Amino acid sequence: MLGEGACAFFRTGSFGAGARLVGAIGEALAGLGEADVDLRPEGVTVRLIEAGEEYYGLTERHVELARLVSAAARECGAVAEPAAVQTVQVTVDALELPAVVAFWRALLGYRDRSGSPEDLLDPARRGAPFYFQQMDEPRPQRNRVHVDVWVPHDLAEQRIAAAIAAGGRLVTDEHAPNHWVLADPEGNEACVGAAGAAG
Repeated sequence: MLGEGACAFFRTGSFGAGARLVGAIGEALAGLGEADVDLRPEGVTVRLIEAGEEYYGLTERHVELARLVSAAARECGAVAEPAAVQTVQVTVDALELPAVVAFWRALLGYRDRSGSPEDLLDPARRGAPFYFQQMDEPRPQRNRVHVDVWVPHDLAEQRIAAAIAAGGRLVTDEHAPNHWVLADPEGNEACVGAAGAAG
């Protein structure tokens, strides 16, 4: 479970083995639902997310589809690697929210997220989503664009420790275990999110 839905990476070791897994997933989901599937030489990434005009996110139906995908992977001998999945979101803080959102919508060719005028999505579901936060007053001492990285909840602290070891620092864990705010050595911020965490 990541910020926007269910995701899995299955290491296959070759493009041919990955293609066979994609075929097995297609057969398993035939007539039941769809998945976003990314085939690479090293493996296959599967994302289950509803991206309709009325709703965007995870649904109850995706739980059963995830089980079917996992079963197809097991039959093909592909092993899931939770540490290999993440989603990235770009967050922009703005004083004039409607004008800023309109600019980014036009520039990126994105569309509004269902039920959330603060979100813009790639219609092809390939690019990182953009999220916009309302600012109450100018904030010149801090950056106004940051990256959100969503990882599986049981891997969040490991990712945070790696970022701190690489020269970053923890800004706040006030919202943990939902998310932590980090900064690089020059103060540019990023959030590590852990969807599905208890707390």
